[in-house]
Amino acid sequence: MLKGIHHVAYRCHDAAETVAFYKEALDMDFQLAISEDRVPSTQEPHPYMHVFLDAGRGNVLAFFELPTLPAMGRDENTPEWVQHIAFEVEDLPTLLAARERLVGMGLDVLGPTDHGIFKSIYFFDPNGHRIELAANVGTQDQLDELHRIAPKMLQDWSRSKRTVRHAAWLHDGPDEGEPER
Repeated sequence: MLKGIHHVAYRCHDAAETVAFYKEALDMDFQLAISEDRVPSTQEPHPYMHVFLDAGRGNVLAFFELPTLPAMGRDENTPEWVQHIAFEVEDLPTLLAARERLVGMGLDVLGPTDHGIFKSIYFFDPNGHRIELAANVGTQDQLDELHRIAPKMLQDWSRSKRTVRHAAWLHDGPDEGEPER
């Protein structure tokens, strides 16, 4: 039924600043803009600028600037590391080059962080959205094992709401019978 994600949309403070940031920081091409006085789906009277950026491989990242509404905030009950946009890069050298580029732009960049099957860096865009760039480094055996144990992990978590250790080998190293990293 689904072909993929058409686009993911977030709010921004300033559409022009946001487009410029994503073009400079991540080489995203500015695809198109839509501006209306009313929201097409609800007919609410909110003028907006809706911008669309090419995130690669048919993926689109979009933003809304809403100048007549109160300034945007964030969910203060959710840690800032939870809500983020993660983009895949080609490989580890590309990730490290992106880190240097972003640091050169004056951004505070965290990482690389080793997640076992991928390594990531993190930074914030001008709107306060956390961005992750990730380079896959895992093996097919690791991915197959994670897929195999995912239902059991979710079941055990749902029952206890406590950390489940079925994939601890991602950070702790392999146990007997677990895939090599």
